[in-house]
Amino acid sequence: MSQIYVFSALVTFTNRPSPDLFDDIVRFMPSPTYHASLEIFSTKGRFTPNYNCDTQNNLMAVIGGPNPEVIRHMATILSIFKCPQLIYGSAPLVNENPQAAFYHQMFPNVDHQYKGILQLLLHFGWMWTGVMTMNNDNGERFINEILPIFAQEGICLDFIQRWTVVTYSNDITEMVAEGIKIYHVIMSSTVNAVIIHGEIDTMIILRMFPGMSTYEDISWETKGKIWIMTIQMDFTSLPFQRSLDLNFLHGALSFSVHSEDVPGFHNFLQSRNPTLKNYDGFIQVFWEEAFQCSFLRSVRYTQSESICTGEEKLESLPASVFEMKMTSFSYSIYNAVYALAYALHEMYLSQFKSRGSLDEAGPNVLKKQPWKLNHFVRRVSFNNSAGTKVSFNQLGELEAGFDIINWVPFPNQSFLRVRIGRIDPMASQGEMFTIREEAIVWPRRFNQAQPLSQCNDHCHAGYRKATKEGEPFCCYNCLPCLEGKISNQKDIDDCFHCPEDQYPNKEKNDCLPKNVSFLSFEEPLGIGLAISAFLLFLITVLVLGIFTKYKDTPIVKANNRNLSYTLLVSLMLSFLCVLLFIGQPGKVACLLQQTAFGLIFSVAIACVLAKTIMVVCAFMATKPGSRVRKWMGKKLVTSIVFSSTLTQATLCTVWLATSPPFPDLDIHSAAEEIVVKCNDGSAIMFYCILGFLGFLSLSSFLVAFFARRLPDSFNEAKLITFSMLVFCGVWLSFVPTYLSTKGKYMVAVEIFSILASSVSLLVCIFFPKCYIILERPDLNNRGQLVRRKF
Repeated sequence: MSQIYVFSALVTFTNRPSPDLFDDIVRFMPSPTYHASLEIFSTKGRFTPNYNCDTQNNLMAVIGGPNPEVIRHMATILSIFKCPQLIYGSAPLVNENPQAAFYHQMFPNVDHQYKGILQLLLHFGWMWTGVMTMNNDNGERFINEILPIFAQEGICLDFIQRWTVVTYSNDITEMVAEGIKIYHVIMSSTVNAVIIHGEIDTMIILRMFPGMSTYEDISWETKGKIWIMTIQMDFTSLPFQRSLDLNFLHGALSFSVHSEDVPGFHNFLQSRNPTLKNYDGFIQVFWEEAFQCSFLRSVRYTQSESICTGEEKLESLPASVFEMKMTSFSYSIYNAVYALAYALHEMYLSQFKSRGSLDEAGPNVLKKQPWKLNHFVRRVSFNNSAGTKVSFNQLGELEAGFDIINWVPFPNQSFLRVRIGRIDPMASQGEMFTIREEAIVWPRRFNQAQPLSQCNDHCHAGYRKATKEGEPFCCYNCLPCLEGKISNQKDIDDCFHCPEDQYPNKEKNDCLPKNVSFLSFEEPLGIGLAISAFLLFLITVLVLGIFTKYKDTPIVKANNRNLSYTLLVSLMLSFLCVLLFIGQPGKVACLLQQTAFGLIFSVAIACVLAKTIMVVCAFMATKPGSRVRKWMGKKLVTSIVFSSTLTQATLCTVWLATSPPFPDLDIHSAAEEIVVKCNDGSAIMFYCILGFLGFLSLSSFLVAFFARRLPDSFNEAKLITFSMLVFCGVWLSFVPTYLSTKGKYMVAVEIFSILASSVSLLVCIFFPKCYIILERPDLNNRGQLVRRKF
């Protein structure tokens, strides 16, 4: 009916009323399209193609659509006569024809619609979808060209169902059987969003779905889907479907050509009356079908039917039978008629300019060859009565956008098309797709919550996707991130490492800053080691004080008094050097740590070695005629201590000169910490220093071990043997422990080794002597030293 309005409106030219402009209005099905197209160029009443004997005017243009198949069949014939064809439906396959210069689409580029569908799916996160499409060339193009683009953006499909194009020749039984099969596939699927790439009559099949639940044990209400219908579809139904429920449309989304309300259209509908004489030749047929009645003189009249009075009101009909608003297809036809009228007007003006007379120009307008009109149609640009600009681009396509429609049905067989968004190809990139989520009415089963359509739940942060074998790419398992990696987004393909100065939290969904770590004086371990070192230093000072006070006693003299002083001082310094290892390492501290430790311990071990050698030499010098007596004295002791210290000092100097230690940040040893430590610079030099200390220690142990059976007065070798056994044991266990420890505990291990080895020397060598000096002074005489064992 809205199409009738277009041709009934006043499209007026000077001395040329609008009804004369249009030859006939014809409805086509694809099968007789060729015949109907040829019949346009034939004499009325006789099928004689290319012979039109009863009219003087040429056919100037044809308005056709909406099915692509109809358009394609029409174009095959019309292009032979180069007749302009204004298309009010999508015809991408026609546009690819070399003769597309004669086609003028009152329809935007359909590819913009597909971009809009993709944006809609991505906007709501509907990555798991299904597709229903027609089993024809247009449907195959959608599957082969458009769906791969969807897949590139992460949209995957559970199913693709093709159905046969509806024609009057279809067997109803086969249609029902095919519908039941499709219904089973769709309702058994876990997808909630289904793309319906259909045509004008696809709604006929869709309306059959609710009734198919009686054949399949799948409830429509509990398995309702969100239909996403393409612009090629519109609400149509067969007469027997009039009473069927419309709830299947509840919450559906569709696309339509952007349209505006046409002024006067509603009044036009209210004025329609089949009893009036007008050019609406098929209005009586429509009236009888819509109101289920018949006129007395109608061929359809039977005694059982009610009589049509002509006073029935169109607004009383439910929307499923008749809509009082102009649909998008009718709006396209409306624009097509006016575009053609403006093109004819421009041709008339050009004729007037060339002839200079209205009388000559007017009658000749419709006698021109139709191909000349193409030029004027392409140049058309005007504002229609709704205030919308109508113009074509260089490809002959209408420059317009699409509306996104939300369907809301009612129990009385009526429904509303609510405009909830728009696709505007002429807008900027960020504004091409707009949608009002708050205005959407969702299918009832979702209780007005935004539906989800995914193969499985999202992989939350802290997890990664793992593809299921044999499943589409959007079906996956969610696996936790491996140790040391995180994911801070949903559905991430792979986890990733944190920056080097951060570490993963327990949930593995965020990175936390690493704590700066070093052995400090504020923590219990650092305080404990520092206090221990200081107490041992004080004890060593006390021992030194005792030896100094009793320096003239036989026991102090017998143990080489000056060498004992040197050993005690070196032990005092070894306890103090521990403090260099505690606290945040600086440049000076790093340079002094290992070198001070190496030099001080070299002096200490050299003193022990010298004491052991002196014991052996003293025993050997007592033998008659021994040449060892001349080696006895300070020279031997000084040479041993000096040469050992000089060797270690040389190693330290080479180390500091070539690759000195320096402060460094260790970000790898501890997962949650940045360890501030002293980098040895050269590990080889570090182990050279330890190796030399080991050489001195082993030498002292071997000499003391072989001297353990000397007479009692000289038998300090036993105490030295035990002290060196402990000393060597500590440092032999230090190396593997040091290498297997990370962070600040490496420093603690070295401190403990320094303290333990120093304590072994202090306790084993000096404590027995202090006991005799303080507790047993009766034993501190020359005679007792000769007879007793210490």
